[in-house]
Amino acid sequence: MQTLPRYTKQIGFTSAGGHAALFEGLPNDVAELCSVTQGLLIHEHLAGSYGVTLDEDDRRSAHLRRVAELLDWIVDRDPRPLDVAREPAARTAGNCRQFTVLLVSMLRAQDVPARARCGFGTYFGSSLGEDHWVAEVWLDGRWRLVDAQVDEHQRALFGVDLDLTDVPRDRFLVAGDAWAACRSGEADPATFGLSVTGETGAWWIAGNLMRDVAALNNAEMLPWDVWGAMPGPDDVIDEDRVALFDELAALTAEPDGHLDELRARFESDDRLRVGPVVHNVLRSRNEEVSLGLTR
Repeated sequence: MQTLPRYTKQIGFTSAGGHAALFEGLPNDVAELCSVTQGLLIHEHLAGSYGVTLDEDDRRSAHLRRVAELLDWIVDRDPRPLDVAREPAARTAGNCRQFTVLLVSMLRAQDVPARARCGFGTYFGSSLGEDHWVAEVWLDGRWRLVDAQVDEHQRALFGVDLDLTDVPRDRFLVAGDAWAACRSGEADPATFGLSVTGETGAWWIAGNLMRDVAALNNAEMLPWDVWGAMPGPDDVIDEDRVALFDELAALTAEPDGHLDELRARFESDDRLRVGPVVHNVLRSRNEEVSLGLTR
């Protein structure tokens, strides 16, 4: 597939920077690499289930966009090789997006095509399609969805009974598929969101759709970064934005056939383009962002 080289290079946020040597000698099996990430990171909202209490200083790492910065935190806390699993209390706090970009970075270091996808998981024991990120990895001649976050502890916690190195497309919906399902009447926007915050709706789906478009362009933004045409919870999504999101849903459903168009739109359309400043909703502040992308 001609598009695969776009996802075999550590670029932008997935660059390991000066930590590239840490990836040498890691296993080349995707399931084992997931285990490596799980031994390094702990989900900030699930830490309590591991018997870990995080303070605000611990949670700062969840706002790191760059893998190189994430690795700074990891090795500062424990300089041992990455394939040595840390005790839960010694792991670096993050979320599904950090698990995903770390796995993507490791795979790209081995020349395995991998990219991050933003959407909704339906295997977390709630009635919602939960806001979630997974990796999409080129294995066995096809793209497979791989969840790097869910370890054996979370399998038991959520009752997960599926192959997390080949998640079915109806158990993880990329955001465009969720949007299209709601537009056709097959799904209710109120069933997509995040149960931790109690927020759901079309605005949340549209936000994840824009994040998915950015990720397909190697710009894996934080789950709470807001920019451009992304609607807020109280916004009425006008006809122009509905048309935009309809188009993006169609393009991201088969992204490899539309990557040139997705790139052109992302780079030229101010509604989609990630500018030098985005709004970090959780910190209630604007933050400067440099994507560091080279073509």
